[in-house]
Amino acid sequence: MSKVAIVYWSGTGNTEAMANAVAEGVTEKGAEASTFTASDFSADKVAEFDAIAFGCPAMGAEELEDSEFLPMFESCTDSLNGKKIALFGSYGWGDGEWMRNWEETCKNAGAVLACDSVICADAPDDDATAACKALGAALAE
Repeated sequence: MSKVAIVYWSGTGNTEAMANAVAEGVTEKGAEASTFTASDFSADKVAEFDAIAFGCPAMGAEELEDSEFLPMFESCTDSLNGKKIALFGSYGWGDGEWMRNWEETCKNAGAVLACDSVICADAPDDDATAACKALGAALAE
């Protein structure tokens, strides 16, 4: 059975709702989903999982949240080479630049992006929820 970590930071609950949908997609495929907030995950846990979904909303000038999520993610970056991952998050403005930058960082670290990243404006609607479930399913395969 594949083990998938879902690691996220959420300020308003939008990204948390997305994380819950990702976990549903993982379990619907028969894999084991473990959900963590950014403060509960660290680089020493990366090797315990076959795949990881990272979720963070856009903050400030389209950046990752920098007090909890970014330090945790940066500590994991060296462990992502060859690791199957996927990214998701919500935003309230801009055009998704933060996600494109984040994807590039992951590719440069050698991570294997399992599927297209999922972004949504504000709270996830039915389409975004379905996309998050599909993201989870892709990680579980």
